[in-house]
Amino acid sequence: MTLFPGMVEAYLTGGVVGRAVGREALEVGTEDPRRHAADVHRTVDDRPYGGGPGMVMAPMPLGVAIRAARSRVAEGSAVLALGPAGRRFDQREAERLAALPGLVLVAGRYEGIDERVLEALVDEELSLGDYVLSGGELAALVVLDAVARLLPGVLGDAASAGQDSFGDGLLDWPHYTRPVEWEGRRVPEVLQGGDHAAIERWRLKQSLGRTWQRRPDLVRSRGLSREERQLLLEFCAEAGIVPPDG
Repeated sequence: MTLFPGMVEAYLTGGVVGRAVGREALEVGTEDPRRHAADVHRTVDDRPYGGGPGMVMAPMPLGVAIRAARSRVAEGSAVLALGPAGRRFDQREAERLAALPGLVLVAGRYEGIDERVLEALVDEELSLGDYVLSGGELAALVVLDAVARLLPGVLGDAASAGQDSFGDGLLDWPHYTRPVEWEGRRVPEVLQGGDHAAIERWRLKQSLGRTWQRRPDLVRSRGLSREERQLLLEFCAEAGIVPPDG
């Protein structure tokens, strides 16, 4: 549900999600509250009670639009509003939402949505992080993309989703392609051989080390097996960085 359906439609012209829509592995539609406004000017906002700057999305056209969108998705689908007050969206949330039969993503604008609409028609609120966007469309597209790539038939290789960053709670390992050498930098020798066990071990070690360097909170909250801890200690010794305690 968006006041700017063209933003969503433009996103669907290419990329993974656009191709998935073309193959009918995924269906995406838009619902514009302006279509449900009662006045000739298609007004969808009004001044806030209590005064203050900006405008608030009005309940009547917004409520009708959400109900119209909800009628077009399967029973058991969730209505999610994108906004800074929502629960933080992450990979675990994407996996949870991918298991639902469908989603209605409500993209707010202006100073926000009339609270009565959120109370009456929205199941959950989601936030991408602690910053402000001009509207919920970009946030809704992020949720759409993250959820869509987990659905059957969306990715060319179903294993890709599981190997992405955060797929197993860790950041992804470094990736390389040809040529072997570029501007004096070479592809690691282990990746050039055919020892798949050694390659998998290297990838896991790099993933653990990169996560410890950049997102130590993920390592601390994940819990490491004995093998993973040994690999992380090896990475830290090779990189000259402080290993985790314990």
